[in-house]
Amino acid sequence: MTGRILAVDWGERRIGLALSDEHQVLAQPLTTLTRRTGKRFPMQRLLTLIQQHGATGVVVGLPLAADGSESEPAHQARELAGHIARRAGLPVALWDERFTTARALQAVREMGGSARGRKADLDALAATLLLQHYLDARRGSGT
Repeated sequence: MTGRILAVDWGERRIGLALSDEHQVLAQPLTTLTRRTGKRFPMQRLLTLIQQHGATGVVVGLPLAADGSESEPAHQARELAGHIARRAGLPVALWDERFTTARALQAVREMGGSARGRKADLDALAATLLLQHYLDARRGSGT
């Protein structure tokens, strides 16, 4: 399968986005969308980015609890994935996003950096980790 995949690591305030290469081997940060408190998900901006980058599929992070159970945020992610699939007309997969933000923060610190004042970058990096894990798992399973 070829074509770019766009990953969505969504949160209440910021939505990190990442994009794969055409061969679905490497993920890279794309951008971060901001959602104002009490406002809806910025769907039109996401749809524009999907079209601009020629994405052929979308992966939405599924925020499972540490024990793997689903709580309200996971239900909201499932609902968002359904909205994206309907609006974009593309296949949308859900992927476990547990600890992606923590791993992104750890990676920044290991490189001697700080997340201070860079939360948007951290969210895009978390989306990149989510997408890379998804791509690696698919390649490993032969799908």
